[in-house]
Amino acid sequence: MPTPTRDPGLSPDAIASRLRAAGCVFAEDEALVLVAAAPTPAALRAMIGQRAAGLPLEHVVGWADFCGLRIGVDPGVFVPRRRSEFLVRLAADLCPSRARGALVVDLACGCGAIGAAIASLAAGIELHASDIDSAAVRCARRNLRPLGGHVHRGDLYQPLPGRLRGSVAVIAGNLPYVPSGELRLMPAEARVHEPSAALDGGPDGLDLLRRAAAGAGDWLVDGGHLAIEIGADQAAAASAVFAAAGLAPEVASDSDLGATVIVGRR
Repeated sequence: MPTPTRDPGLSPDAIASRLRAAGCVFAEDEALVLVAAAPTPAALRAMIGQRAAGLPLEHVVGWADFCGLRIGVDPGVFVPRRRSEFLVRLAADLCPSRARGALVVDLACGCGAIGAAIASLAAGIELHASDIDSAAVRCARRNLRPLGGHVHRGDLYQPLPGRLRGSVAVIAGNLPYVPSGELRLMPAEARVHEPSAALDGGPDGLDLLRRAAAGAGDWLVDGGHLAIEIGADQAAAASAVFAAAGLAPEVASDSDLGATVIVGRR
């Protein structure tokens, strides 16, 4: 619990006003999060200053609210977006409901939010995750180890244990899919404080998706699925990539979340 303070500048309304002036869209909600997270008035002042300066709220408080879970997020690590909850729901629904120990992989996992949320919805899975970034791997290990998850450092499928080949039921990933030329259009808090490698998907945004699709057949069980978040305008191109890789593609979307996911069945 935060230490009580009579400083009027630290009231939720005053904090919200400062955050709103700094361009925070959800200033009122963020003010309440900061007040609840700060252990002392001095810490609260520092946290307000960090957020007003553009540091993502999740990096300021050290966690993100994702699928009802509190996911640890370290500075410099990609912040999970709410729209990715749609990917989680689809992936969890694809997990074999009666096969305890079904293998699931969170590909390019970042902080491990996707895998943690899938594990919370699909009981009994064996969860593996991979990421090439050392900071992300450290963060994901803290989030996934309590769930029995295994986090491997390396590029996409490269670090996964060989015993998983041909046995994975679901591979899910929020891979970078922003076209390189559009990175400059992203909010400053993402451009400045999140690794560009977690955002930049190459000229058309699909470089990592192509590699994930090409390699999926070696890891998926017959009838297994690869599910990847994409932009709505990438659906046709992504479907062609999946089909060329031997995956039967299907595109799903959620208008409320503004989310689009392509699912390929082996």
